[in-house]
Amino acid sequence: MTTVDFSALYPVDDDDIARLHARLAAAADTHDVLDVAYRTVDSPVGPLLIAATPAGLVRVAFSSEGHDAVLQDLADRISSRLLRAPSRLDAVARQLDEYFSRRRHIFDVPLDWQLSKGFRRTVLGHLAVDVDYGTTASYAALARLCGSPNAVRAVGTACATNPIPVVVPCHRVIRTDGRIGSYRGGPAAKRALLDLEGYAARTESSAE
Repeated sequence: MTTVDFSALYPVDDDDIARLHARLAAAADTHDVLDVAYRTVDSPVGPLLIAATPAGLVRVAFSSEGHDAVLQDLADRISSRLLRAPSRLDAVARQLDEYFSRRRHIFDVPLDWQLSKGFRRTVLGHLAVDVDYGTTASYAALARLCGSPNAVRAVGTACATNPIPVVVPCHRVIRTDGRIGSYRGGPAAKRALLDLEGYAARTESSAE
């Protein structure tokens, strides 16, 4: 039996794939069948996967998390109607670029909180509005802010599982003794974000 190599007869290059993706994304928009759009963006802490639903930004993932694994998790937990559609995330990509170039201190894109529930959602909600650029808070201080001063460990878990890091700034939460603590993107990424925001030298004095 003779096997025909169709790729040799009809070669496909990166431009062809890009055009196909664009056509698929446009068709998904037209027929309203796209539940999760995603793209990747370059950053000083490595490539970031960003994903959004019609409600807003739902996920930011570091390369160390494994982008393919993150996409599978989104398909399992939200919807299998998931597609790379860069234009849907232009505003998020632009604001991330402004943040990493120190031209933006506050993100104002819509957020979809469906991957965070209960107390974790409460913690992240306070992080999004109460821990400003250029400041830090300890896990204990954040627990008090949430009205549960004894829930320090639960606050740590909420930060460690934050589905929208960078935009929801769990990197600004440090230990009471001034050590930076763990981070979803790894300690080097957390330190880089602290350095970017210009308060690494003040980390210890700002801890509570």
